[in-house]
Amino acid sequence: MIMPQVRFEVKSCLRKEIRTTEEYWKLISEIKHPLVKRYEAEVKETIKNPDEVRRSKKDSSVFLYYKKYGNLFICVLVRHLNNECYIITAYIADKIKKGDVIWQRKS
Repeated sequence: MIMPQVRFEVKSCLRKEIRTTEEYWKLISEIKHPLVKRYEAEVKETIKNPDEVRRSKKDSSVFLYYKKYGNLFICVLVRHLNNECYIITAYIADKIKKGDVIWQRKS
């Protein structure tokens, strides 16, 4: 069995190892949200050093990592399943969605 090639793995502010594969990053950055293609470094930084992390209202295993860049945010949706944490998607947002705040940067 061929294992998918990991594109990157980043340790989050919640001390979780979060990863995405080459194939999945291509899906996110070329099909789902092409705007994020040029923001791969910012996506990684958003996971490592977010302004805020919220838990999804719809799915308690999904966390939304937000970091502000200018007047927009990068949002990275991550599924936390036991020791498996992976990116669901990443996109540019103009505001933070509702959800329970799990972690917030100290001012």
